[in-house]
Amino acid sequence: MKLLILNGPNLNLLGTREPGIYGQEGFDTYLTKLNKRFPNVEIAYFQSNIEGEIINELQKLGFTYDGIILNAGAYTHTSIAIRDCIKSITTPVIEVHLSNVTAREIFRHESLITPVCKGCILGFGLHSYDLAIQSFLID
Repeated sequence: MKLLILNGPNLNLLGTREPGIYGQEGFDTYLTKLNKRFPNVEIAYFQSNIEGEIINELQKLGFTYDGIILNAGAYTHTSIAIRDCIKSITTPVIEVHLSNVTAREIFRHESLITPVCKGCILGFGLHSYDLAIQSFLID
């Protein structure tokens, strides 16, 4: 199984950005743990703060991978372009958020991408990525 984890803006700062909300562990360290936990899954990783680069990666791998785990960060609430891209590809996408965005500021309550994703996992910190991987394995 081939999965892509695609992280959006500011997620390159995990471990240092608001650790009370996002935790103290960087994503590179966590990715090493994911690869050990799921040795039979080929996990590719891409992060960008740029909306167009996220769309390019979705288009590049969105017809050949078994699944995409997308944490679009703030683009979740603003990007019609990412929504349209997800709708255009054939690879299923699971939306992931580290925090429970529905328990935070009101502007975080609406996701433009949820309606075009296979599912949404939120509020379990970095463990949200584990849950997304597991969901692809049980299908």
